[in-house]
Amino acid sequence: MPKQAISPEGAPPALGPYSHAVRIGDLLFCSGQVPIDLAHPIGPVVGDIRAQTRRSLENVKVVLASQGLDFRHVVKSTVFMTDLGQFQGMNEVYSELFTPPYPARSTVQVSALPRASAVEIEVVASFSAV
Repeated sequence: MPKQAISPEGAPPALGPYSHAVRIGDLLFCSGQVPIDLAHPIGPVVGDIRAQTRRSLENVKVVLASQGLDFRHVVKSTVFMTDLGQFQGMNEVYSELFTPPYPARSTVQVSALPRASAVEIEVVASFSAV
């Protein structure tokens, strides 16, 4: 079964040589999304952790929607943060968009993220999850 690269219109441009997502069979592997605002795609990332989490998840939503999916199809997410001391703020926004049964999740602190972002979120979705 060949893999299919996904680069949806309406998603922020890739910051390097990667696809926004790759579909193979029933699974969609979405690359990490940072809080790039399409209104200012080359400007600096702005906002507190809540605003950055919301923008990152909105960017994930664009990738999912391009394949007819939504957050209910997500089976695994990974959240990368530069400061786990801001976990509560990220988690508040995350819990607004994901509903039970929640996907499996890992949250990892990293030293830096692209565009000096405070958060980056990647997901794996299944077309048969709903």
